[in-house]
Amino acid sequence: MAKPKIVVLGAGLGGTITAFALREKFGRKAEIIALSDTDTYTFVPSNPWVAVRWREMEEVQVDLPPVFKKRGIEFSSAGAKKVVPTENRVELNDGTSIAYDYLVIATGPELAFDEIAGLGPEGGFTQSVCTGPHAKVAADAFDRLVENPGPVIIGAVQGASCFGPAYEFAMIVDTELRRRRIRDQVPMTFVSSEPYIGHMGLDGVGDTKGLLESRMRDRDIKWVTNARIASVEDGMMHVEHVAEDGSVAKTQDMPFAFSMMLPAFRGVSAVRGVEGLVNPRGFILADKHQRNPTFPNVYSLGVCVAIPPTGPTPVPVGVPKTGFMIESMMTAIVENIAEELAGSEPSHEASWNAICLADFGDGGVAFVAQPQIPPRNVNWAGQGKWVHRAKVMFERYFLYKVRTGQSEPFYERLGLKLLGIGKLKIRPQRTSK
Repeated sequence: MAKPKIVVLGAGLGGTITAFALREKFGRKAEIIALSDTDTYTFVPSNPWVAVRWREMEEVQVDLPPVFKKRGIEFSSAGAKKVVPTENRVELNDGTSIAYDYLVIATGPELAFDEIAGLGPEGGFTQSVCTGPHAKVAADAFDRLVENPGPVIIGAVQGASCFGPAYEFAMIVDTELRRRRIRDQVPMTFVSSEPYIGHMGLDGVGDTKGLLESRMRDRDIKWVTNARIASVEDGMMHVEHVAEDGSVAKTQDMPFAFSMMLPAFRGVSAVRGVEGLVNPRGFILADKHQRNPTFPNVYSLGVCVAIPPTGPTPVPVGVPKTGFMIESMMTAIVENIAEELAGSEPSHEASWNAICLADFGDGGVAFVAQPQIPPRNVNWAGQGKWVHRAKVMFERYFLYKVRTGQSEPFYERLGLKLLGIGKLKIRPQRTSK
């Protein structure tokens, strides 16, 4: 019997670790191929630090070809042009095509800056920390702010689903400006589509509302919630304040010297419009086993997966896919493919548990949500200087995993087990009265 060919589309946080995990699970009994549009892995959670020059971009990047080669994983950075699930293949931008027995889609999102006039660093007037190149451009813009201080607007637009980096960046900018002794010259406002501060697309976790509101008051950061960005001009943001019934209560023109606004996401062009594979927004449809209902040999994980919002909000708010949640999807996928190759039906479900460290430069807020989507078995949030130190340690550890081609060293599994935080959903157990 020929070796099964498993293609992983995407080499970011989810795709890279998935390729490593598949190799660890199957050894040389399967052909593993990783596809990306770049040779470089970037540790995206470090981008807010890059944007204020606490890190150089090269410090948080890994050259992927030698790592994949060492692990016996075939790799192409030609980029995917189109996924053709009816023919079990992926068309690449170089004109070639890769066939597969199983496809794992981990592309991440496309950034929908174009949905709001004037948004984004490419042809617009706001910055981004979503990609490495964007973070480097934001660092140059931050340098200009330091030379000529003025109002700052940071936040997330309507339809955004990743709010943590916006909170982090607001606090990090505040910390850096205070260190430079120019914070008094920079009024700051946090503008978000969330119904309240700390919602984060998750209806809050623990007391994130109280914790984040308190930290913003302490740092003299004003905020606007239920906000919809109508358009952005050079130095001016046009904001609509939305009432509970969805109507526009008032409009406001907000001047800025520097702005970083997280955009809404959508599926990448290689999958958008593929009937049965994606929803109208281009996100991959997946069942509880991370498997596509129409094409059962296609799995997906990460930001590209379609997840319904936690509930109706006056302004559209998406659900974030945090790092640990993504790794739980990866674990389920690897185990389910193994079951299929053994002749069984998939039975593993990702726990969707979440561990988040939101760094503020001189402290931070952490939360644990089990599962990430409410209702939850564990719902905890805390804060302290230890969060910043923990984020630094996590950055170093995750980059070490990528550089050495490991998905989950034994000591990571042991540590998580001792903490009672699992990547796979466990079946409910009876408890004695």
